[in-house]
Amino acid sequence: MPPQAFPDWHAQRRPDKPAYVMAHSGEAVSYRELVDRSRRIARVLRDRGVAPGDRIAILMENNPRFLEVAWAGQRAALRYTAVSTRLTPAEVGYILADSGATALFTSVASAEVARAALPLAPSVASRFCVDGAAEGFEELAPLLVSRPATPLDDEAEGIDMLYSSGTTGRPKGVVDRLPFAPLGTPPGVAALLQTRWGFGADSVYLSPAPLYHAAPLRFNMTVHRFGGTSVVMESFDAAEALALIERHRVTHTQMVPTMFIRMLKLPEEQRRAFDLGSLRCVIHAAAPCPPAVKEAMIDWLGPIVHEYYASTENALFTAITPEEALRRPGSVGRALVGVPHVLDDDGREQPPGVPGTIWSEGGPDFEYHNDPEKTASAHDEHGWTSVGDVGYLDEDGYLYLTDRKADVIISGGVNVYPQEAESLLVTHPAVADVAVFGVPHEELGEVVKAVVQPTSMEDAGPALEARLLEFCTQRLARYKCPRSIDFEAELPRHPTGKLYKRLLRDRYA
Repeated sequence: MPPQAFPDWHAQRRPDKPAYVMAHSGEAVSYRELVDRSRRIARVLRDRGVAPGDRIAILMENNPRFLEVAWAGQRAALRYTAVSTRLTPAEVGYILADSGATALFTSVASAEVARAALPLAPSVASRFCVDGAAEGFEELAPLLVSRPATPLDDEAEGIDMLYSSGTTGRPKGVVDRLPFAPLGTPPGVAALLQTRWGFGADSVYLSPAPLYHAAPLRFNMTVHRFGGTSVVMESFDAAEALALIERHRVTHTQMVPTMFIRMLKLPEEQRRAFDLGSLRCVIHAAAPCPPAVKEAMIDWLGPIVHEYYASTENALFTAITPEEALRRPGSVGRALVGVPHVLDDDGREQPPGVPGTIWSEGGPDFEYHNDPEKTASAHDEHGWTSVGDVGYLDEDGYLYLTDRKADVIISGGVNVYPQEAESLLVTHPAVADVAVFGVPHEELGEVVKAVVQPTSMEDAGPALEARLLEFCTQRLARYKCPRSIDFEAELPRHPTGKLYKRLLRDRYA
């Protein structure tokens, strides 16, 4: 057991080193402060009857107190659920109730939504505001002053219990085994970050995404296990991200393809003005990356752009290096955790190159909280698991994603994978973002529809629609191209890069 894989070890040796810095405000939290505050928060929870194995929830923006609360849950052997601030009160209330959280931590900025959600969550007995006074919540800071910053007698490793993003339906809590392991017992992702991507004590990690999402939360906490420093952006801005890399000499970052696209669409002179020489590793995941975007990023930054494919469930984990990505455009790599199988709807293994539902053999098992039916549907008779993604394997075992099963368009009996048209259209200079999906059609069942977020809404209209349709038909088979294109000022995309297509489909249904 490596005791150094926990912030306490680093706080003893380098107490004043920043564990993280907030990008906009510049507030730095040292390892001493992180450990001190997380221990005090853990004591507040114990005093309120929150015992090992219980559940707490965090509803706040990228706030300086977020990671302190998460580490309190981690050291107190709790399950902690980070809740998206983009959800409605009803959606937040559902997650609070479904998770069985007995304590909720929120911020002044999120208190209104939290307060409206609480009537739906009777299990929440303790309610704290981390950064000031808010009606209906106890102010956390005064409670910490009266608690000692000493370890709990029953400290042990906890675990996050995160909810799926809900892009295709109601979110579900993903339940992994609570380890109750001694502090410093690292999760499996820690070794991966160290051996695959070179994370260590000297890492400076730029975190541009919301902390309530699985990857940013887990990556930041793993950086703290190694003794590195995180630079946490309160919200993403392409030019600011580049400035932060230069200012903090960032060595590692994790982004999503929409962030890549926004950076690449900055004026060339602006992009090239920043010194990005400190970067050693740029990782991306969460959504498919158009091959042309990936190639442009590698051309700009060099062979440091890595990709992985996983999900909140973590049943399958693949990775690909930049060199492999250039040789196999569109691939998300070979499996490091789990053995992928591609099956048709009757459970038959598909040959190389033929799409089907992706299943994982031998990966970590999981269940969906309070939903045995969904848990059963994610497992087959072999014990393999699936989250419903569609893709194919090549002859060398490299995985390629085509789409979510729920997003496949069946037009005239032919499967159409929207990702192909999306990956093409987003490369057009007039397109900032795009969603392609199926809409009902009397004869064909469904036809292909696109909704585009143009780089300027002043360009939206029939002329741009005609140009984009021609752009598609010149490069893709006609049946894969949209029949028509509408324009929106902004698409319903999660900050983690995932697109809420169901919201668009519902509008056109």
